[in-house]
Amino acid sequence: MEEGKRGEKKKVMVAIDESENSNFALEWTLEKLRDTIADSDVIIFTAQPKFDLGSVYASTLGAVPVGLITSLQENQKKIASILLDKAKDKCAKYGIVAETVKEIGDPKYAICEAVEKLNIELLVLGSHNRGPVQRAFLGSVSNYCVNNAKCPVLVVKIPAV
Repeated sequence: MEEGKRGEKKKVMVAIDESENSNFALEWTLEKLRDTIADSDVIIFTAQPKFDLGSVYASTLGAVPVGLITSLQENQKKIASILLDKAKDKCAKYGIVAETVKEIGDPKYAICEAVEKLNIELLVLGSHNRGPVQRAFLGSVSNYCVNNAKCPVLVVKIPAV
């Protein structure tokens, strides 16, 4: 990707989570698009869903210790940081210096909001290969992003064997 009109680098965002599909999409991008994204600002993004405190309340009969909630939230932040650090290390192996961004919230909305806020010009994400029934109940982050992100979206699927 070339530099923009005012000398700004193009921005590419790879959205990741803990899944094998996400890891494959990042590796695929680094292998197949390395020359294309080498001079771009590469952003590795993850969105951690908000905690469903309803199940925590139910399991503690409505008396949730403040320390438990804080501990769960801190653990979630650590997991996101480890995930992003690993992704950043993978990028470095390909000679790509990546920036990392983490958000809390529903991934499909958080990804699209980040695309707009960061002026992303290409969004790459993995597909979880859900069937129509699972998509109907669970939703599809990639489908939502394809239809709502304010930039081109590349969905990388693990090839069928």
